[in-house]
Amino acid sequence: MFHDIAIEDMMVLKEKGDMVLIDVRSPSEYNNSTIPGSLNIPLFDDEERAEIGTLYKQVSPEAAQERGLEIVSAKLPNFIKEFKQIDGEKTVFCWRGGMRSKTSATVLDLMNVKVNRLLGGVRAYRKWVVDKIERMDLPQKAFILNGNTGTGKTLILRKLLKEGYPVIDLEQMANHRGSIFGQIGLQPHNQKTFDSLLIERLEQLKDSSYLLLEGESKRIGRAVLPDALCDFKEQGVQIFIEMPIEERIQHILDDYQPWEYKSQCIEAFRKIKSRIHTPISAQIEECLQSEEFSLAVKLLLEYYYDPRYKFTADQYPESQKVTLHVQNVDEAVEKIKKLIGNELKVSNRLASI
Repeated sequence: MFHDIAIEDMMVLKEKGDMVLIDVRSPSEYNNSTIPGSLNIPLFDDEERAEIGTLYKQVSPEAAQERGLEIVSAKLPNFIKEFKQIDGEKTVFCWRGGMRSKTSATVLDLMNVKVNRLLGGVRAYRKWVVDKIERMDLPQKAFILNGNTGTGKTLILRKLLKEGYPVIDLEQMANHRGSIFGQIGLQPHNQKTFDSLLIERLEQLKDSSYLLLEGESKRIGRAVLPDALCDFKEQGVQIFIEMPIEERIQHILDDYQPWEYKSQCIEAFRKIKSRIHTPISAQIEECLQSEEFSLAVKLLLEYYYDPRYKFTADQYPESQKVTLHVQNVDEAVEKIKKLIGNELKVSNRLASI
C-alpha cells in the first residue's frame, strides 16, 4: 500500500535530493503553478479534465467517475511505464491530495511501483510557502548589487553563485529582467511560482550569515516582492557598480538580442516613449525600425534609464553606499568578493568584542 507523506517531511527529502515529485494534474494546472522541480505525468489532460468536470456538474458524480475510469483504463499502460522509468523514491500529488493522486498511487502500487502521496497536495504546499513568507527568517546582513542598466548585475550574481556565494537571483525567479523590456524572449512567472522559488532558495540558505541580491524594485514582471524582503534589501550594504557605457551597451545587446525580437522591442518602447524628449524618442524609434540597435540602446540609457537610476541612487545616504569603478564583469566580481570578505571580517571582529 502507498504511504501518505506530510509536506514538512517531503520538503526535507526534496532538499536532500532524495525525492522525485510527480504532479499528476493536467498540463495547464502544472504550468500555472506546481512544486518547483516536479515532473508532470497527468492522469487526465486538459480536455479530459474539462469533460469530467462538466459531467460532475451537469449529470452526476457517478457519471463523472465512470467516465474517468474509462479514460484512465485506456492510458494505464503508458502511465505506469512512465513511472517505471523514473529512478529513486517518488511522491505523487494533485491539487488537494484527493482523487487523482490517490487513484495514481493505488494503481501504481498494484503494479508494484512504490510511491508516496503528498497529503494536501499543491494546496498544502502553497500554504507552507505562504506561512514561510509571513514569518520570513532572514540573516542580519545583506549585500545589494546596484548599477546603471547594462552593468551586468545579473551576470555578476550568477558568476558569484557558481563560486558558492549565497545569491538570491530574483530575476531568474521572476523569469523577467525587471524593466519595460524585461519579458522579451521570456515567459514571466506568476506570483505563486516566484514565491515558491524564493522560499525554497531561502530555505537552502537559512544557515548563511548574509545574502547577496540585486537592488530590484518591489515588482519584477508579474511578481511582487514580500515586504520583509524589501525592508531587508533597503537596510543592506548598497554596492553601486560603475562601468563604461560601451560595455553596458554590449551587455544589453547580448542579453536581449533585439534583432530576434524587433517588433516586441518597438512595442515595449512605445509604452515609455512619452516620457522621453520628443526628438530623442523619435530618433530611438527610428533606430529600432532601421535595426541600429546599438545607437537605440545608447540613447535609451542616456535619456531614460540613467537619469532614473541616478534619482534612485541619490535616495541612499553615502554611509550606506559603496561605489566600485570597474571595466568589466570579471573585475566587478573580484572587487565584490574582496568587499564582502572585508565587511565580514569587520562584522566578526565587532561580534567578538
